[in-house]
Amino acid sequence: MSASIARATVRAVSRRKILPTRAALTLTPSAVSKVKQLLQNKPDYIGLKVGVRTRGCNGLTYTLDYTKEKDKSDEEVLQDGVRVFIEKKAQLTLLGTEMDFVETKLSSEFVFNNPNIKGTCGCGESFNI
Repeated sequence: MSASIARATVRAVSRRKILPTRAALTLTPSAVSKVKQLLQNKPDYIGLKVGVRTRGCNGLTYTLDYTKEKDKSDEEVLQDGVRVFIEKKAQLTLLGTEMDFVETKLSSEFVFNNPNIKGTCGCGESFNI
């Protein structure tokens, strides 16, 4: 007979308060509208895929691509009829992030408001965590 390493106790818990989880990614109404517009004439694609790549002067940058299928390790975010998939490598870096779409006179772009970012480069294209 082998010696046990640790003891475990089981307790029944009644009326356990369920803690809300942080959403992997939330989209603003502006972002939802833009994603719908982008996918409108692309029936082969089921949504957008968000990822991160090593690039830029500060470490990481976001990538956005159309996707035809959900990979096994992708996290799916379904909001207001829009499907956004998060690559496995990007899941922890995007936790709690808000995806927005901003249009100005000079540019139009998706903006990621990420509370996990510790620093960004001067141009705002790359970040570190």
